[in-house]
Amino acid sequence: MQLTKVPHALAGAKAPVAPGHGWMRRAMRQRWFIAIRTFAVFIAFWYAVYLWNNNPLQLPSPLAVVSALWDLAVSGELIEHASISASRLLLALAVAIVLAVPLGFWMGLSRTAEAYIDPVVELLRPISGIAWLPLALFIFGIGNTLPVFIMVYVGFFPILLNTVAGVRQVDRKLISAAQTMGVSRSAMLRHVLVPGALPVVMVGIRLAFAASWAAIVAAELIGSPSGLGFAIEWYRQMLMTPKVFGFIAVIGLVGYLCDVALRALQHKLTPWAEGTELS
Repeated sequence: MQLTKVPHALAGAKAPVAPGHGWMRRAMRQRWFIAIRTFAVFIAFWYAVYLWNNNPLQLPSPLAVVSALWDLAVSGELIEHASISASRLLLALAVAIVLAVPLGFWMGLSRTAEAYIDPVVELLRPISGIAWLPLALFIFGIGNTLPVFIMVYVGFFPILLNTVAGVRQVDRKLISAAQTMGVSRSAMLRHVLVPGALPVVMVGIRLAFAASWAAIVAAELIGSPSGLGFAIEWYRQMLMTPKVFGFIAVIGLVGYLCDVALRALQHKLTPWAEGTELS
């Protein structure tokens, strides 16, 4: 009788869940809990400074900023400016990747190319993108081109340098083994060099995003009739400080969410290299 009952018991049992999935869910919940707690402490500190300062024109309360954000969202102005800035950022990152990644692979594979290009890179890299604003304003005028140019300039160098470093750190034993087996140059590039360098390239893209997103505010303050930076300057002139802080909060929130998306993309594209991501 016991032998006949065992299959029925097994048939009614649920399939075991992989232990790794439960651990990942718990870690994700814990991470979000820590983030929410951190934001709560920050808002409490903000409110305490607001009470101590007692000047809403200089520092509005968190409730006033939330109310301003609600008004901006209902009017559609918030989505409009945020989408314009985000589209400029995506375009600038795409251009920077298209320019920097092939050049980085060339420099990483050729010492001669690096000898010629690296001095120019190291000459331009220390120059802040904001320093080009007066000249860029004269060349491009006010519009979409100026902020995109500034973001491409700022994002180009982190991607380039990380691509060079990623190519240089590819295991030489893998390259030698591929050469011994007679693998063609194009196949070696697709199956050895690109997967080996991709984790470090993704770190460069994240760094480029952070730098470009910070630079877009300054670029739009001066050279654009729209976007988050323009909105901040517009409401500053009108002395509407809650809306200024509201747009500043949106810049931080969009930057945070985009970085989370880039981290997820990095984990998906390079699951074998968990140790190379930014913490």
